[in-house]
Amino acid sequence: MDYGMIGKIEKAKWYAAEPERITFRSLTIDFKGDNNNYVVTLGPDGWDCTCPGFRAHGICPHVMSIEKMFKPMLKRSPLPYAPGQNVVSDVEKAYRYAEEPDRIHVTAFDVAFHGDNDEHYTSFSDTVFHCNCSFFATRGVCSHTMAMERVLKGMITTASPQVE
Repeated sequence: MDYGMIGKIEKAKWYAAEPERITFRSLTIDFKGDNNNYVVTLGPDGWDCTCPGFRAHGICPHVMSIEKMFKPMLKRSPLPYAPGQNVVSDVEKAYRYAEEPDRIHVTAFDVAFHGDNDEHYTSFSDTVFHCNCSFFATRGVCSHTMAMERVLKGMITTASPQVE
């Protein structure tokens, strides 16, 4: 391992410890609910979930738990409660889900890293990372990809292990 890589590992730890530097631009999650599995997505038009509760109310415990878990990285207001929603039950379930990250499998995302000097864009899809930084272009790994692997530890599956 060279000094350049050691510096990137340290920077990855720093980024992971400061999640407010990260902004999710899109996100796709396979979510294991109590009764079924659902797909939760965040895109330019906002949240979506394949569960019946989201279809009926435009909000659900699955989205609410993701909002709680990833709050500093979302940079958006939480979805409002909906008329007819079982708010107490959904909030209780969302808090429980947020404490059980093994329910979540992130399959894709696109994030912006707000650095001291520049902004970088990192994505993950089909178990593969991509980043627009020059270090990634030469090494296939960088502080941004390593930071995301730390932040999402246990919630993603990569094609090849990242450097810790």
